[in-house]
Amino acid sequence: MISYEYIPKGICSSLIKVFIDEDTNTIKSVAILGGCHGNLTAIMRLLKGKSVPECVEALSGIKCGRRGTSCPDQVAKALELYLKGTWKNDNGRT
Repeated sequence: MISYEYIPKGICSSLIKVFIDEDTNTIKSVAILGGCHGNLTAIMRLLKGKSVPECVEALSGIKCGRRGTSCPDQVAKALELYLKGTWKNDNGRT
């Protein structure tokens, strides 16, 4: 398992941390700091055990008000970086 941190842009949350099982390409857990506690708890629970591509497809493009993005959309953006191999993990490796 590997963990990644992502600093989201344009939302209330200040940090997204994702733990991914690289063998199965599935989400083990997600931690999102800041934002609407109830909604974020639901997002974190719903993503657990899902494949990374499935999560990107489900969350991409969701907007929060007039922001043009949202916490789910930012999680999708972070996971897209992981899939492209351009997201650095907590050890600084890509």
